[in-house]
Amino acid sequence: QAQLVESGGGLAQPGGSLRLSCAASVSFFSLYNMGWYRQAPGKQRELVAAITSGGTTNYADSVKGRFTIFRDNFKNTLYLQMNGLEPEDTADYYCSANRKNGPVYWGQGTQVTVSS
Repeated sequence: QAQLVESGGGLAQPGGSLRLSCAASVSFFSLYNMGWYRQAPGKQRELVAAITSGGTTNYADSVKGRFTIFRDNFKNTLYLQMNGLEPEDTADYYCSANRKNGPVYWGQGTQVTVSS
């Protein structure tokens, strides 16, 4: 079992920055592939960024060059640095964790609103 708790969401102005955190209560955090997803009202949940246990990252085209995903395996924490925020980034952001061939765990989400 894994418990994931996101934090760091809030209100930001267009062009601003936020850093999301996901604290994972799990054994062997370093072995988990981690991801950030988001879901805007009326839309499906979509992948924002992911990082494998080996540190390989991938991003949705819409956030490339603006968002950075990284992890601290000593703190069992996943991060998403979001710069150059746009109103289209407004959504609930969710952290995910899974090991190869294992179940996917989800956090409860944190809300991000980008508005002037």
